[in-house]
Amino acid sequence: MKALFQEDSYLKECEAEIIATGPEGVLLSQTVFYPTGGGQPGDSGQLLLADGQAFQVAEARKGAGPGEVLHILAEGSALPPVGAKVTARIDWERRYRHMRMHTCLHVLCSQVEGDVTGGSVGDGKGRLDFNLPEAPDKEALVQAVNRVIAGDHPVRPRWVSDEELESNPDLVRTMSVRPPSGFGQVRLLEIEGVDLQACGGTHVARTSEIGWVRIGKIENKGKQNRRINILFEEA
Repeated sequence: MKALFQEDSYLKECEAEIIATGPEGVLLSQTVFYPTGGGQPGDSGQLLLADGQAFQVAEARKGAGPGEVLHILAEGSALPPVGAKVTARIDWERRYRHMRMHTCLHVLCSQVEGDVTGGSVGDGKGRLDFNLPEAPDKEALVQAVNRVIAGDHPVRPRWVSDEELESNPDLVRTMSVRPPSGFGQVRLLEIEGVDLQACGGTHVARTSEIGWVRIGKIENKGKQNRRINILFEEA
C-alpha cells in the first residue's frame, strides 16, 4: 500500500479502495493516516463511502506486512465492504498539532548534547528523555529552542540507503529504537542547518509553524536520564 503521508504530511484526505477488513482493522490501497509509531500517536478520522456513509477511525496502527497501515474503527462499528471506494480523511487539526510538536522535539534534540533514551509526541505537549549526567539550564534551553523556531528553517524528508545509514551512526539519536532497515531506503528528517536524523513521522514544512514553546519540568528519571517536557505556549 502507498503511505502518502511519507512524502506529503499536509494531505488531509485521499481516495482509496478497501482491500481487506477484519477485527484487526481496515486495510486500504493507499492512505494519509499515520500509524502509531516513533512516539507519535496514530491518526484518527473517517472513511467515507460514495453514498455518504461514514466509518469513524479511532486510530491507525502498523499492520503485519511491510508498510501496512490498519485503520481501527470505533468500537461497535460495522465493517465497510471489501472493494468499495472510499475517501480516507484524517482529523486534520489533531494531526497538525502532532506535526508541530514532532518537529519541535527534533529542534529540542538538536539543542541538547546527549543520546535520546525515549520520547513521546502529545497533543500540545511532548517530551524527550536524554542520557545526561546533569540537567541542562532550563532558561538557556528554551531560548535556544525558540530561536531556532523563529529562524524559519525549511523542514523536509530525505531518503538514504541502508548502507549510508550504517556508515553514519550519528543519524540515529535514539538509543533504544532503530529505524527499520532491510527495505533499501531509510527516511530522514532534515531541518536545514539545524538537524538531520532518521525519522518516519509527520512534520511541518518550516520551523516557524511550530509557534512559541515553553519548557515544563526537567525530571530526574535515573542516574543519567533527564526527561525534558515541552509545551506549546498557547497550551
